[in-house]
Amino acid sequence: MNLLDLKVGESATIKKIHASPDLKRRLISFGIIKGAAIELLATAPAKSTVEVRVGKMTIALRKAEAATIEVAR
Repeated sequence: MNLLDLKVGESATIKKIHASPDLKRRLISFGIIKGAAIELLATAPAKSTVEVRVGKMTIALRKAEAATIEVAR
């Protein structure tokens, strides 16, 4: 399952990032790494963007970026 499968308020653990090397580096710089806890805080209409919390950081991701993050509950 990927990050977009979560409902608002749900948390999960990051299992893998299926992204290009450049995007992967960007996500890692935000603390989005394997084993980290991630919580879905809000979504825009049609989930065009999502707001997530990783640690104490709140991040907005585009739909395509969020789809590359594999998670498990």
